Amino acid sequence: MSRRPAHEDAAHAALRRVRSEGRWQARHAGRIWRWALLVAVAVFVLLVAFGRPLANWFWNEPQVEQLLDRGDRALAAGRLSAPDGTGAREWYQAALALDSDRPQARTGLARTGRAALQQAAAALDAGDTAAAERALALARELQVPQRDADAVARRLRDHENNGAGIGALLGRAESALQAQRLDGSDDSALPLYQQVLERAPNNLRALEGREDALSDLLQQARTAAAKGDVVAAASRVRSARGFDPGHVDLPASEAALNAALEKRLDEGRRLLRRKRWDAAGESFQTVLAARPDDVGAQQGRQAAIEGLLVTTAREAADFRFDLAGQALQSARALGATERQLAAAKRSMTQARVAERALTAPAGPAGSIEPALGELLERFDDAQARGDILTPPGRSAYDALREMQALAPRDRRVRAAAVRLLPAARQCVEDGLRENRVQAAGACLDAWETLSRSGPQADARQRLGQRWLAIGSERLGRGDVQFAQEALQQAAHWGIPATAAEYQALQQRLRDVDALR
Repeated sequence: MSRRPAHEDAAHAALRRVRSEGRWQARHAGRIWRWALLVAVAVFVLLVAFGRPLANWFWNEPQVEQLLDRGDRALAAGRLSAPDGTGAREWYQAALALDSDRPQARTGLARTGRAALQQAAAALDAGDTAAAERALALARELQVPQRDADAVARRLRDHENNGAGIGALLGRAESALQAQRLDGSDDSALPLYQQVLERAPNNLRALEGREDALSDLLQQARTAAAKGDVVAAASRVRSARGFDPGHVDLPASEAALNAALEKRLDEGRRLLRRKRWDAAGESFQTVLAARPDDVGAQQGRQAAIEGLLVTTAREAADFRFDLAGQALQSARALGATERQLAAAKRSMTQARVAERALTAPAGPAGSIEPALGELLERFDDAQARGDILTPPGRSAYDALREMQALAPRDRRVRAAAVRLLPAARQCVEDGLRENRVQAAGACLDAWETLSRSGPQADARQRLGQRWLAIGSERLGRGDVQFAQEALQQAAHWGIPATAAEYQALQQRLRDVDALR
C-alpha cells in the first residue's frame, strides 16, 4: 500500500484541529452568552439603584460648596436674611436642600441664629425696637436656645415699657438745651441726656444732644475764665469732665482756666507785697475754691492770715479795738487755726486790761497789793517752769500783762518786764538750738511784744531758716504735712519766696504732689 504524501498529512491535521475547535465553541457558546446576559442585567440594576446619587455627587458637590461660601460671606457682612434670597439663612438652607447631611450647612444656620440674637441686643442698645423685634423673630425661627431668646425678649419688653419715658426725657433734655440750662439741677440738659444714655447707651439723639450741651458748657467756662470768674469756670470744666473726660473742647477750656488761675495768683502776690491782707487773702481763697490743692494759693493765704494777725495785735496795742476786731474776723474767715486765733484774742484781752488800768483812777496802794503779790508769785513760778508765753493763762507773759494793768509804774512790775526780756531771748535761743521751732516761735512772739526794738530781725531770719531745714529733713522721711507747714512758717518769719532754700523745698513739695 503506497504512503500518502507529507503535505496531505499536514492538511488533514489542520482540518482536524479546526473541526475540534468548532465543536468546542459550539459546546461553550451557550454558556458564554448566559454569563454575558447575567452581567448585563447586574450592570442595569446597579445603574438604576445608584445612578442618581452618583450623579448628584459628581454634579452637586461644587454647587453646595459655593452655596456654603456665599452663606459665610453674608454672615460675616451681617446680612442674616434677605427677601431676595441673598441672606445667610437662605444660602445655608439652599445648601441643606441639596445635601441634607452636610454638617456645615446646619452649623451655619446655628451661627446665623446666634448672630440674630446679637443684632437684636445691639438694636435695643440703639433704641431701635423694630429692628430688635425682626432680629429676635429670625433667631427664634432658627431655633436658638429658648433661654437666650427669652432674655432678649424680656429686654425688649422692658425697652418698650420705657420707650415713652425715654421719649419724654429726650424732649425735656432738648428743651433744657434750647434754654441753655445745661447743668446744676436734675432738670438740666446734661443730667437728662445721661439718664437716656443709661437706658439706651447708643441712642443717637441723646449722644448728639449731650455733645452739643458739653460744647456749650465748655464755651461758658472759657468765657467765665476770660472774665476772671475762675470759680464758675472751674465748676463748668469739672462738670464737663465728669460727663465726658475725652471731649474735644476740654483741653482748651482747661488751659483757659489755668491761665486765669495763674493771673489771680499773681494778683494775690502783688497785694501781699503791698500788705493789703484782706484783698490778698480773697484772691488766694478764690483760687483755692477753684483748685483746692494749689500749693501757691495755700501759702499765699497763710501769709495773708499771718499779716492780719499781726495787724490785730498792733491795732489792739494801740487800743484801736474796732480795727483789731475786723482784722481778727478776716483772719478767721480765711481759715486761721484756733491756736492763731487764741493768741490774737489774748493780745486783745491784755490790751483791754491795759487800757482800763491806764484810764482807771488810782486807788489806795493797799487795795491792789494782795492781787499784785499773787501775780508776782504766778510770774516767778511760770518763769521757773519755762512757761514764757504758753500755756495761755498760766504763762509768765500773761501774769506780767495783768501786773502792768494793775500797777504799770510799780518798780516790781518794771523789774519783772526787764527780767522777762532776757528770758524770752534765751527761750528763743534754746528753742533754736534744740530744734523746737514751735516753742522758739512762741518765745519770739513774746520778745517782740515786750520790746519793739532789738535784734529780733536776726532771730526771725534764723527761725525761718531752721523751719526750712527741718521741713526738708521731715519731707525726706515722708512727712508732707510738716513740710508744708514749714514752708508757711518760713514765709511768716520773713524768708522771701525767692530764697534758694525756700524754692528748693517748694519744688520738692510740687514733685511729691505730682506723684500722688
